[in-house]
Amino acid sequence: MKIILSNGCEMRLEGQTGTFALALSSFMDVAEADVEYVRLIMDASSPAVLPELSLKWSCAAVDVQGLWHPTVERSRGLIPDWRQGFPSRSTSSAPVICLYGNRGNNVLTFACSDVLSPVELHAGLNEETSSFHCSVTLFADPGAPEDHVEVMLRLDTRSHPYYDALKRVGEWWAGLPGCNPSPVPDAAREPVYSTWYSFHQQLSPDAVEAECRAAAAMGCKTVIMDDGWQTSDETRGYAYCGDWRVSADKIPDLKAHVTRIHELGMKFMLWYAVPFIGKHSQAWARFKDKLLYVSDELGAGVADPRYPEIREYLTGIYEQSLLEWDMDGFKLDFVDSFYAKGDQYLPADGQDTGSVPEAVDKLLSGIISRLRQLKPDILIEFRQNYIGPLMRKYGNMFRAGDCPNDALENRIRTIDIRLICGSTAAHSDMLMWNPRESSAAAALQFINVLFSVPQISVRLDRLPEEHTAMLAFWLSFWREHREVLLDGRLEPQHPELLYPLVTARTTRKWVIAAYHDTVIPVTGDLPELVVVVNGTLLSRLVLELDRDTGPLEICVRDCQGIVTAEYPLNWNSGVHTLEVPAAGVITVQSVSGKE
Repeated sequence: MKIILSNGCEMRLEGQTGTFALALSSFMDVAEADVEYVRLIMDASSPAVLPELSLKWSCAAVDVQGLWHPTVERSRGLIPDWRQGFPSRSTSSAPVICLYGNRGNNVLTFACSDVLSPVELHAGLNEETSSFHCSVTLFADPGAPEDHVEVMLRLDTRSHPYYDALKRVGEWWAGLPGCNPSPVPDAAREPVYSTWYSFHQQLSPDAVEAECRAAAAMGCKTVIMDDGWQTSDETRGYAYCGDWRVSADKIPDLKAHVTRIHELGMKFMLWYAVPFIGKHSQAWARFKDKLLYVSDELGAGVADPRYPEIREYLTGIYEQSLLEWDMDGFKLDFVDSFYAKGDQYLPADGQDTGSVPEAVDKLLSGIISRLRQLKPDILIEFRQNYIGPLMRKYGNMFRAGDCPNDALENRIRTIDIRLICGSTAAHSDMLMWNPRESSAAAALQFINVLFSVPQISVRLDRLPEEHTAMLAFWLSFWREHREVLLDGRLEPQHPELLYPLVTARTTRKWVIAAYHDTVIPVTGDLPELVVVVNGTLLSRLVLELDRDTGPLEICVRDCQGIVTAEYPLNWNSGVHTLEVPAAGVITVQSVSGKE
């Protein structure tokens, strides 16, 4: 079966249809010219296992610089058509690919409406034709029997910025049935202190409370107590997960500890490895025969959510935690570990579905529903790569995947999340650095995650004085400019170079961060305030204006916020070099816009 797309390209549907009758059609979006939708409808007289099918088409390799997908990380290059594509499912990644050009322009962005089931997307270069062979493979993991299925494919060929194309995909997903994103409480958009890199599993209530006092004074509004609270074992495994009782050796009275944190004006979140039933837990004897699989390396099995008993057990844990200890939120970890390994898809005894994705949806939807009944503004954090459209339904905080001490990786990961997460709060991986770093080098850890909510995880009581001053300054800077950093129009340039220049704009303010020695284009009429951040250890920034300006006031600060220069300036169009300390910041304010 095939159809002809609006650009004259042929799209083919390949695979054995089995007992299903198929209909394949396309239509253009009236509101967005050059956005085309392909609809696949499958019907059967009685429920049947879905056959594996692939939608395939070609795209000329003209002005294509790179490929973006939620899990590409640093590998932004084009791939050949014989290489494997990019898998996606509800708890891992998202079904979208963007081919972009040399000027950051979109060439082709395509996305799939099936955000629950395993899907594979591919855009590989064919050497013989110098074109991209594109495909979306559905139902490779057949799931439970169905009698009616409808899948949509969105294709955007407009020549507009790649980040706008991806933003529109996120908005499209958010409007699909069953994908309504969670509300985002203001607390999800406030700086966080995390215990992971600062304490790991060696937790002490007194030490954590001391850190929280310092963090609260700097502007942090939430603490996440990470792994270690539930076990006296400190070997970093998961063999003791599953019971989720407080280790009395470490935390004699968690409720009193939470109360003291609340008195500091901070929210309290608790970490859970959702799927794991550890071999040394009491839950192991109860659930060892109701596991998807067992990992000897982790020392734990993965609970099978197709059993209502499992879902109720896990949901009850978080419900009881909230009620007993007055939790404000949960860091729900490792949910991407829920997947089948060679399973049959008819429900076994005691299961109410044969589909693992459907069961995970029931589990997470049930958890969020019950917790919100108790606390409507409950905070739920998920970690990359579980940052797809359905995860927005369950959670309101998406954190970058672990990249300790790696500022560049943290920048890549936070920007990648921002491109498709809409209003869901994108958080950095927890910031850490060696206290022997210079204060400017340490500041780069923060500067690289400016366009996300920062999470801090250094021992504040062990920081050198200049590091403390630096961190306090950048936290206050971030809070001052939070509206534009999180809500402004986000423009990450050159994804093929890992976002060396990122701008966020509102009508009144721009924040520009330069992470490499590059000319910073400043185009258009300047707003009241332009903030240019030096995300390097160089001592100058180079700006290029496309027009003359009126009178301006310049203020230059170093990485600790100390003013190093102030002067008036009238800029002419052209290239200008401004001195600024390493990891410092320049504010450019129009005299007419100054209050």
